[in-house]
Amino acid sequence: MSSTIYFRDKRLTPIWEKIQNGTRLSLEDGVALFNSGDIISIGKMAHAVQQQKSGDAVYFVLNQKIEPTNVCVLSCKFCDFATKTGKPDAYEMTIEEILSKLTPEIHEVHITGGLHPDWEWKYYLDMVREIKKNFPNVDVKAFTAVEIDFFHKKFKLPIEEVLLQLKDAGLRTMPGGGAEVFSERVRKLLFNQKIGAKTWFEVHKTAHRLGIPTNSTLLYGHVETYEERVVHMMKLREAQDETGGFLTFIPLAFQPGDTGIKPKNDFTSAIEDLKTIAVSRLMLDNFPHIKAYWVMLTEEVASVALHFGADDMDGTVGGEKIAHDAGAVSPMKLAKDHIIKIINDAGKIPVDRDVFYNPLNLYTDNVIGKIPYLNSVPFYSHFEKHQFKIFPVVPRRMGELAKKEQIEAGPFSLMDFFSNTDTLELMNHCIATRDQVKSVMLFSKEGWTGLEGKTIGITDDTATSVRLLQVLLAKKYNVHATFKRLHAGVNNYDAYDAVLLIGDEALRRNKYGLPGFELVFDLAKEWYDWQKLPFVFAVWAQRKSLSAERKSELHHILARSLERAEAELDAVGKVHGDRIGLTAKETQEYLEGFNYHLGEREREAMAIFKELYTGVALDIKTNSELQREMD
Repeated sequence: MSSTIYFRDKRLTPIWEKIQNGTRLSLEDGVALFNSGDIISIGKMAHAVQQQKSGDAVYFVLNQKIEPTNVCVLSCKFCDFATKTGKPDAYEMTIEEILSKLTPEIHEVHITGGLHPDWEWKYYLDMVREIKKNFPNVDVKAFTAVEIDFFHKKFKLPIEEVLLQLKDAGLRTMPGGGAEVFSERVRKLLFNQKIGAKTWFEVHKTAHRLGIPTNSTLLYGHVETYEERVVHMMKLREAQDETGGFLTFIPLAFQPGDTGIKPKNDFTSAIEDLKTIAVSRLMLDNFPHIKAYWVMLTEEVASVALHFGADDMDGTVGGEKIAHDAGAVSPMKLAKDHIIKIINDAGKIPVDRDVFYNPLNLYTDNVIGKIPYLNSVPFYSHFEKHQFKIFPVVPRRMGELAKKEQIEAGPFSLMDFFSNTDTLELMNHCIATRDQVKSVMLFSKEGWTGLEGKTIGITDDTATSVRLLQVLLAKKYNVHATFKRLHAGVNNYDAYDAVLLIGDEALRRNKYGLPGFELVFDLAKEWYDWQKLPFVFAVWAQRKSLSAERKSELHHILARSLERAEAELDAVGKVHGDRIGLTAKETQEYLEGFNYHLGEREREAMAIFKELYTGVALDIKTNSELQREMD
């Protein structure tokens, strides 16, 4: 991470040095950031970190907020939404009313609400089932940890069983609210009837273990201290180290409304909001996304937050009531086109996403794809963007966007290049192995021949590695197995006989192991031992429709960046390698194992692989397909 920042507050200089070296920030660092008045420098640091993680991407989702009832058994001081049964403002929605709020165009329904004293467990399960039945393409994000704990106590079901039944009904992810701030002092003062940090983490870690990714939040701007904010972030960071199951962090500015809680100011200032987002990005080094929740921030502040570390604006959020009942001043609904305009005006890439942050569509031009793994770092460490924008995206998703002609160029998975030769043309660079690769790994409970008829979990990221595995099984070992795609995020690997992982996760597991899987196979080495050729996992390609001038500029930028990186492989991947858990030597040796230049042997290997996989049908089943077969 190379960026010069001229600090007005010199106390921030050692913090920036830590960040550049990949050193994790401490409690004292976080508090110092909050106490500093050098907001511009803090924003620049956070923006630099965000650029490393998500490039120029800013995500949004076409979503609908559903709050089935405002009747609640709790009486939290900060809540202006909840009421009691029989009160004039009380409401209860039927499942039919909920369904009437949804349309096939949305990608996510977000469900939270009051803790109703009388509803049965079946109502909640039927709610999720009916949504999935009537809108199969809509992902359900539902129920905070407070609600899950309420279900557990009211219906006398273990937390794990509550989550399993909801997952079976169609729950995909969970929101992050409920704990507000992980401070017992604040909890006792403002919401002593609500769960604390211990229960909140128990619910979320259980969800992660069951393959349900979740979000996380911080309610700030009431009576909490800066230190309590930072401690909150550090506890989340520690849990993410353990499970890897959090998708995003959402700082929520307190809306005082008529709650009776009187902070120093009625609303947090724009400076305080931007600082909180920036500090979140700097402290939560293992979180993929930070959200600028425009409903509470206002769209103007959320737009500026895109240069202060945020890379997500949530979405259309139709039907949101909780924040607005507390006095949020943002419009009730931002239209899709307006969100896209806000993001484009900020010089970013508007990315329409699903609930797992998989990109569905990009709404801008001049986008260069970036595989977000260590093996691609040499291409981008000195990449001069000029008018181009960088979009980090896993190989399979980059291929899907290529089919829609939404990416100008990038290191496309070999299979995706083969599928798009009518619109893409080869450049002079690739990601090819010399023999082993260390980051395309099959972790198995069986030897190759023992995988006959077994189920293999396939990482959702791969487009080419899964084809290589299929060819090795079918053509080298005469084995036929069932492939099942794993969604991005947390997974229960124990359910499979073998698991194919790629990229940074494969590198990490290759070094530290994957419990329960004693055998580990490097697919590139398997290929080399068989064919005595390198394997080409990705090739740089560009849209044929690009002008000659743009093509020439891109060739020059890419060649220059790679040349500079190859002269310092010991340094370019250090910070990225540190995040995976590799030493500087291990990182350098890993990068030296690749050939980034497309030569004759690489072209020969590409042709042989294409001949081998042609005619071999790729059949990857989903959870629902496997369940139907078992039934």
